[in-house]
Amino acid sequence: MKLFVGLGNPGAKYAQNRHNIGFMALDEIASAHGFSPWKSKFQAQVCEGTLGGVKVLLLKPQTFMNLSGQAVGEAMRFYKLTPQDVTVLHDELDLAPGKCRVKQGGGHAGHNGLRSIHSHIGADYNRVRLGIGHPGHKDAVAGYVLRDFPKADEGWLDDLMRGISDGAAALAAGDGGKFMNAVSLRTAPPRSSNTAKPKIDTATTTVAPEPAPDTRSAMEKLVDKFK
Repeated sequence: MKLFVGLGNPGAKYAQNRHNIGFMALDEIASAHGFSPWKSKFQAQVCEGTLGGVKVLLLKPQTFMNLSGQAVGEAMRFYKLTPQDVTVLHDELDLAPGKCRVKQGGGHAGHNGLRSIHSHIGADYNRVRLGIGHPGHKDAVAGYVLRDFPKADEGWLDDLMRGISDGAAALAAGDGGKFMNAVSLRTAPPRSSNTAKPKIDTATTTVAPEPAPDTRSAMEKLVDKFK
């Protein structure tokens, strides 16, 4: 079994906050892949399903961000999982909006949800970092992450969520490269290399006739030049 953890804060007040992008990603996966209904367990909302033949538990801690690790630790102990079985999807200030990166292990970079998970299960879990951009000054971070995504962000946010869902099976299989490819196909689809040439409507277009070949001799050309 694999455990996918989405980070966020519980309740309608926070549902559309930038800080809740991890919750949004799990909701998209659950909906698109026919997971079981959400239920309360491990101080969290959980649901189960399979992705590419791998059993996966989706978990959204309901303890508020700063205590997210409590729910993760409980679920890990119950299913006898290791940190390598856990993938945490979370908001990332240091990535541009709509960008996505996969990472294994490392620090928490001051993210309170990750800090809590570190304290309960260590640092050797997998992360999916979901870019939300930075407000520009550290003093503005708290207000920024706890505000809703603006209307202007709906396009890239929807593409990112769909891409994560498309690549969810690869993520469960531990294939980060294939997962990132699936996300990229949604967020940065390749452009066609074949540039279509404009068609000419011969029925309405007048084509100038080619000039007749010059059959004059060199002497005749020279004489004509001085006329």
